[in-house]
Amino acid sequence: MTNKSTKPPADRNFDKLVDKFERKVYDTVKGEWRLKLLTEDLGTLRNGSQLTFWDAGCGFAQISQWLAEAGHRGTLCDLSHQMLIRARNNFEEAGLQAEFFEGPAQEIAQQLPQFDLVLFHAVLEWLAEPQTTLKAVADKVKPGGKLSLLFYNRNSVVIRNTLRGGWRLPYLLEDAYLGKGKKLTPPNPQIPEVVCQWLEEWGFKIEIHTGIRVFHDYMTHEVLEQSDLDELLALEYRYCRQPTYRNMARYIHLLASRAD
Repeated sequence: MTNKSTKPPADRNFDKLVDKFERKVYDTVKGEWRLKLLTEDLGTLRNGSQLTFWDAGCGFAQISQWLAEAGHRGTLCDLSHQMLIRARNNFEEAGLQAEFFEGPAQEIAQQLPQFDLVLFHAVLEWLAEPQTTLKAVADKVKPGGKLSLLFYNRNSVVIRNTLRGGWRLPYLLEDAYLGKGKKLTPPNPQIPEVVCQWLEEWGFKIEIHTGIRVFHDYMTHEVLEQSDLDELLALEYRYCRQPTYRNMARYIHLLASRAD
Protein backbone atom coordinates (compact mmCIF):
# COMPACT_ATOMS: atom_id res chain seq x y z
CA MET A 1 0.00 0.00 0.00
CA THR A 2 1.25 3.49 -0.87
CA ASN A 3 -0.09 6.47 1.07
CA LYS A 4 0.36 9.92 -0.45
CA SER A 5 1.10 13.12 1.44
CA THR A 6 1.50 16.74 0.41
CA LYS A 7 5.01 17.47 -0.90
CA PRO A 8 6.58 20.79 0.11
CA PRO A 9 8.40 22.41 -2.82
CA ALA A 10 11.41 23.44 -0.72
CA ASP A 11 12.70 19.89 -0.19
CA ARG A 12 14.50 18.40 -3.19
CA ASN A 13 12.59 15.89 -5.30
CA PHE A 14 14.60 13.60 -7.62
CA ASP A 15 11.74 12.49 -9.87
CA LYS A 16 13.36 13.96 -13.00
CA LEU A 17 16.86 12.76 -12.17
CA VAL A 18 16.34 9.13 -11.18
CA ASP A 19 18.38 7.67 -14.06
CA LYS A 20 21.18 10.19 -13.63
CA PHE A 21 21.18 9.59 -9.89
CA GLU A 22 21.61 5.88 -10.52
CA ARG A 23 24.56 6.43 -12.89
CA LYS A 24 26.33 9.09 -10.84
CA VAL A 25 25.76 7.74 -7.33
CA TYR A 26 24.85 4.07 -7.18
CA ASP A 27 26.47 2.56 -10.26
CA THR A 28 30.01 3.71 -9.44
CA VAL A 29 33.00 2.71 -7.33
CA LYS A 30 32.11 5.62 -5.05
CA GLY A 31 28.63 4.23 -4.55
CA GLU A 32 29.92 0.72 -3.93
CA TRP A 33 32.36 2.03 -1.32
CA ARG A 34 29.58 3.90 0.44
CA LEU A 35 27.46 0.76 0.61
CA LYS A 36 30.42 -1.26 1.87
CA LEU A 37 31.02 1.04 4.83
CA LEU A 38 27.33 1.45 5.62
CA THR A 39 26.74 -2.30 5.70
CA GLU A 40 29.83 -2.75 7.83
CA ASP A 41 28.64 -0.13 10.33
CA LEU A 42 25.18 -1.74 10.44
CA GLY A 43 26.30 -5.37 10.27
CA THR A 44 25.88 -6.16 13.97
CA LEU A 45 22.30 -4.87 13.91
CA ARG A 46 21.46 -6.85 10.77
CA ASN A 47 22.82 -10.06 12.27
CA GLY A 48 20.95 -9.61 15.55
CA SER A 49 17.35 -10.15 16.62
CA GLN A 50 14.47 -9.02 14.41
CA LEU A 51 14.06 -5.24 14.20
CA THR A 52 11.44 -2.84 13.00
CA PHE A 53 13.03 -0.13 10.87
CA TRP A 54 12.02 2.99 9.00
CA ASP A 55 14.01 4.11 5.95
CA ALA A 56 13.15 7.82 5.84
CA GLY A 57 14.15 8.77 2.28
CA CYS A 58 14.80 5.30 0.94
CA GLY A 59 15.95 6.05 -2.61
CA PHE A 60 16.40 2.72 -4.40
CA ALA A 61 16.32 1.00 -0.97
CA GLN A 62 19.54 -1.02 -1.16
CA ILE A 63 20.12 -0.87 2.60
CA SER A 64 16.46 -1.57 3.39
CA GLN A 65 16.48 -4.57 1.08
CA TRP A 66 19.68 -5.82 2.71
CA LEU A 67 18.00 -5.57 6.12
CA ALA A 68 14.75 -7.14 4.94
CA GLU A 69 16.67 -10.10 3.51
CA ALA A 70 17.77 -10.84 7.08
CA GLY A 71 14.16 -10.86 8.32
CA HIS A 72 13.81 -7.31 9.64
CA ARG A 73 10.46 -5.55 9.10
CA GLY A 74 10.67 -2.32 7.10
CA THR A 75 8.69 0.83 6.51
CA LEU A 76 10.00 2.95 3.64
CA CYS A 77 9.20 6.44 2.40
CA ASP A 78 10.50 8.87 -0.19
CA LEU A 79 9.49 12.27 -1.50
CA SER A 80 10.16 11.10 -5.05
CA HIS A 81 7.42 9.04 -6.68
CA GLN A 82 9.89 7.56 -9.16
CA MET A 83 12.36 6.60 -6.45
CA LEU A 84 9.60 4.89 -4.50
CA ILE A 85 8.53 2.93 -7.59
CA ARG A 86 12.12 1.69 -7.98
CA ALA A 87 12.29 0.74 -4.29
CA ARG A 88 8.97 -1.11 -4.38
CA ASN A 89 9.93 -2.95 -7.59
CA ASN A 90 13.24 -3.98 -6.08
CA PHE A 91 11.45 -5.44 -3.07
CA GLU A 92 8.91 -7.28 -5.24
CA GLU A 93 11.61 -8.76 -7.47
CA ALA A 94 13.43 -10.02 -4.37
CA GLY A 95 10.23 -11.52 -2.92
CA LEU A 96 10.35 -9.16 0.06
CA GLN A 97 7.62 -7.21 1.81
CA ALA A 98 7.55 -3.73 3.35
CA GLU A 99 5.16 -0.84 3.84
CA PHE A 100 5.68 2.14 1.51
CA PHE A 101 4.70 5.79 1.97
CA GLU A 102 5.11 8.61 -0.51
CA GLY A 103 5.88 12.07 0.88
CA PRO A 104 8.38 14.09 2.94
CA ALA A 105 9.76 12.32 5.99
CA GLN A 106 8.75 15.06 8.42
CA GLU A 107 5.10 14.64 7.42
CA ILE A 108 5.14 10.86 7.16
CA ALA A 109 6.63 10.77 10.68
CA GLN A 110 3.39 12.12 12.13
CA GLN A 111 1.53 8.92 11.22
CA LEU A 112 4.20 6.38 12.17
CA PRO A 113 5.07 4.60 15.44
CA GLN A 114 8.58 4.46 16.85
CA PHE A 115 11.08 1.96 15.46
CA ASP A 116 14.07 -0.04 16.66
CA LEU A 117 16.15 1.47 13.84
CA VAL A 118 15.68 4.59 11.72
CA LEU A 119 17.72 5.16 8.55
CA PHE A 120 18.16 8.71 7.25
CA HIS A 121 20.68 8.45 4.42
CA ALA A 122 21.74 11.28 2.08
CA VAL A 123 18.59 13.32 2.77
CA LEU A 124 19.64 15.94 5.31
CA GLU A 125 21.65 18.00 2.81
CA TRP A 126 18.65 18.37 0.46
CA LEU A 127 16.23 19.77 3.03
CA ALA A 128 14.97 23.30 3.45
CA GLU A 129 15.00 22.87 7.27
CA PRO A 130 17.60 20.20 8.06
CA GLN A 131 17.64 20.46 11.86
CA THR A 132 13.86 20.56 12.27
CA THR A 133 13.32 17.63 9.92
CA LEU A 134 16.10 15.59 11.50
CA LYS A 135 14.50 16.09 14.91
CA ALA A 136 11.14 14.85 13.59
CA VAL A 137 12.83 11.77 12.15
CA ALA A 138 15.02 11.11 15.19
CA ASP A 139 11.98 11.25 17.46
CA LYS A 140 10.79 8.04 15.76
CA VAL A 141 13.66 6.07 17.30
CA LYS A 142 12.49 4.00 20.26
CA PRO A 143 14.25 4.48 23.61
CA GLY A 144 17.24 2.17 23.33
CA GLY A 145 16.93 2.15 19.53
CA LYS A 146 19.37 3.30 16.86
CA LEU A 147 19.59 6.13 14.32
CA SER A 148 21.71 5.62 11.20
CA LEU A 149 22.43 9.05 9.73
CA LEU A 150 24.38 9.64 6.52
CA PHE A 151 24.92 13.19 5.25
CA TYR A 152 26.99 15.31 2.88
CA ASN A 153 29.84 16.98 4.74
CA ARG A 154 30.16 20.75 4.61
CA ASN A 155 33.79 20.56 5.71
CA SER A 156 34.64 18.63 2.55
CA VAL A 157 33.01 21.29 0.36
CA VAL A 158 35.28 23.94 1.90
CA ILE A 159 38.41 21.82 1.53
CA ARG A 160 37.73 20.74 -2.04
CA ASN A 161 36.89 24.23 -3.28
CA THR A 162 39.92 25.72 -1.53
CA LEU A 163 42.20 23.16 -3.20
CA ARG A 164 40.72 24.06 -6.58
CA GLY A 165 41.37 27.74 -5.85
CA GLY A 166 40.89 30.56 -8.36
CA TRP A 167 37.53 32.33 -8.44
CA ARG A 168 36.24 30.08 -5.64
CA LEU A 169 38.31 31.67 -2.88
CA PRO A 170 36.31 34.92 -2.51
CA TYR A 171 33.11 32.88 -2.33
CA LEU A 172 34.63 30.74 0.41
CA LEU A 173 35.64 33.83 2.38
CA GLU A 174 32.08 35.15 2.07
CA ASP A 175 30.56 31.78 2.97
CA ALA A 176 28.70 31.89 -0.35
CA TYR A 177 30.08 28.74 -1.95
CA LEU A 178 27.24 26.27 -1.35
CA GLY A 179 25.41 24.65 -4.23
CA LYS A 180 22.05 25.97 -5.31
CA GLY A 181 20.46 22.53 -5.47
CA LYS A 182 20.83 22.16 -9.24
CA LYS A 183 21.55 18.71 -10.62
CA LEU A 184 23.25 16.66 -7.88
CA THR A 185 24.89 19.44 -5.84
CA PRO A 186 23.33 19.50 -2.35
CA PRO A 187 22.30 22.98 -1.18
CA ASN A 188 22.63 22.25 2.56
CA PRO A 189 25.70 20.15 3.45
CA GLN A 190 26.10 19.88 7.20
CA ILE A 191 29.00 20.32 9.62
CA PRO A 192 29.64 17.00 11.41
CA GLU A 193 30.52 18.59 14.74
CA VAL A 194 27.24 20.50 14.73
CA VAL A 195 25.14 17.46 13.82
CA CYS A 196 26.83 15.44 16.56
CA GLN A 197 25.94 18.17 19.03
CA TRP A 198 22.28 18.10 17.94
CA LEU A 199 22.08 14.36 18.49
CA GLU A 200 23.68 14.56 21.90
CA GLU A 201 21.27 17.30 22.95
CA TRP A 202 18.38 15.05 21.87
CA GLY A 203 19.54 12.19 24.06
CA PHE A 204 21.60 10.15 21.58
CA LYS A 205 25.03 8.65 22.08
CA ILE A 206 27.19 8.27 18.97
CA GLU A 207 28.56 4.75 18.75
CA ILE A 208 30.07 4.72 15.25
CA HIS A 209 31.45 7.72 13.34
CA THR A 210 32.69 6.93 9.82
CA GLY A 211 34.00 9.15 7.03
CA ILE A 212 33.11 7.96 3.54
CA ARG A 213 35.64 8.94 0.85
CA VAL A 214 38.28 10.69 2.93
CA PHE A 215 40.74 11.08 0.04
CA HIS A 216 39.13 10.02 -3.21
CA ASP A 217 37.14 13.15 -3.97
CA TYR A 218 40.12 15.46 -3.51
CA MET A 219 42.14 13.66 -6.18
CA THR A 220 42.09 14.84 -9.80
CA HIS A 221 41.09 12.48 -12.61
CA GLU A 222 44.71 12.36 -13.73
CA VAL A 223 45.92 11.35 -10.27
CA LEU A 224 43.16 8.75 -9.94
CA GLU A 225 44.12 7.22 -13.28
CA GLN A 226 47.73 6.93 -12.11
CA SER A 227 46.78 5.36 -8.78
CA ASP A 228 46.05 1.75 -7.88
CA LEU A 229 42.40 1.60 -6.80
CA ASP A 230 42.95 -1.21 -4.30
CA GLU A 231 45.74 0.74 -2.60
CA LEU A 232 43.58 3.87 -2.47
CA LEU A 233 40.67 1.99 -0.94
CA ALA A 234 43.02 0.41 1.58
CA LEU A 235 44.07 3.92 2.63
CA GLU A 236 40.43 5.01 2.75
CA TYR A 237 39.66 2.10 5.03
CA ARG A 238 42.65 2.71 7.29
CA TYR A 239 41.69 6.32 8.02
CA CYS A 240 37.89 6.41 7.64
CA ARG A 241 37.18 6.14 11.37
CA GLN A 242 40.14 8.05 12.74
CA PRO A 243 39.09 11.39 14.30
CA THR A 244 41.72 13.45 12.48
CA TYR A 245 40.50 12.30 9.06
CA ARG A 246 36.87 11.20 9.23
CA ASN A 247 35.42 14.72 9.35
CA MET A 248 37.20 15.61 6.11
CA ALA A 249 35.33 12.93 4.15
CA ARG A 250 32.70 13.64 1.54
CA TYR A 251 30.00 11.87 3.54
CA ILE A 252 29.66 11.22 7.26
CA HIS A 253 27.88 8.21 8.72
CA LEU A 254 26.79 8.27 12.35
CA LEU A 255 25.23 5.36 14.18
CA ALA A 256 23.70 6.70 17.37
CA SER A 257 21.74 5.03 20.15
CA ARG A 258 18.88 6.71 21.97
CA ALA A 259 18.92 6.64 25.75
CA ASP A 260 16.44 4.30 27.44
